[in-house]
Formats: sequence, structure tokens, C-alpha cells
Amino acid sequence: MKTLLILVGKTADKNFTAGINDYVQRINHYMPFDIITIPELKNTKKLTENQQKQLEGELIVKYIQTSDYVVLMDEHGKEYRSTDFAKWLVQKQNTARRLVFVIGGPYGFSQQIYDKANEMISLSKMTFSHQMVRLIFTEQLYRACTIIKGEPYHHE
Repeated sequence: MKTLLILVGKTADKNFTAGINDYVQRINHYMPFDIITIPELKNTKKLTENQQKQLEGELIVKYIQTSDYVVLMDEHGKEYRSTDFAKWLVQKQNTARRLVFVIGGPYGFSQQIYDKANEMISLSKMTFSHQMVRLIFTEQLYRACTIIKGEPYHHE
């Protein structure tokens, strides 16, 4: 199963970028994993939040195939313990051809993207910066891979 993470905007902090790249390399030892970064919109000061979400949604949808299982990283999504997320991932590996996670822009997702989603996952009840969510998500995906393989990274 191919796994993809779609992001809106570059990761600006070089420390986050280094951490994310490290986890991407680690994840690729377990499964094919790629990140697609959609460029940030220009001249957003003249746009409403809804207009910005709509334009970002039009860019995101270009990378989503009809057969994809799409998971939005959203504050209203379901929360998982790491071990439960690993079980969830195994189930998706057995049923999905391509698993696509999406981290939206600063205002979230347009209705078009919510309509494409099969599921929403939240990393926490707390709010994190979009930069930080990328690092936390890639670490959790790596952690799930090690849990599935029974490796000693995760302690419980």
C-alpha cells in the first residue's frame, strides 16, 4: 500500500524539516511513503477564510484519486492511542490501495475536501502549529510501523 501525506505550504523551520525528513526515511523502510507539498497561496490578505480554503481545496483535490482512502488531520477527528493507530493502519494496509493523509492550511479544509474524506483523525485535543503537526504526524506514523513490526521503539 502506498501512503501519501499532502501538506499545504512549505515547512518553514529547518529543525522541523530535518525531523520530518528523518521520519520519512525511517517510514520508507516499512512502506512506500511520500509527501506532496502544495505551494502556499499568494496575496491571501484580500481573500476571506472561505475563499482561501476553497482555493487550497482545489489544489489538494488534484492529488486525490477516486480510489484513495482519504484521511484528514482535523481537530474534530477521532483520537487514537499509538497502539490503536497501529491496529488501524494494519486494517487500512489490508483494504486500501493508496492511503492519503491531508494536513490543510491555517483555516482547515473546504467542504469539497471534507466531502472527499473517508475519515478524520485528530492528533490531540490541544492545538499545534501546522509546522508542528507535520512532525508529530510523521513520528506517529513511524511509531505505528515499529509497533506493527514488534520493534522496541514504543514502550508501554
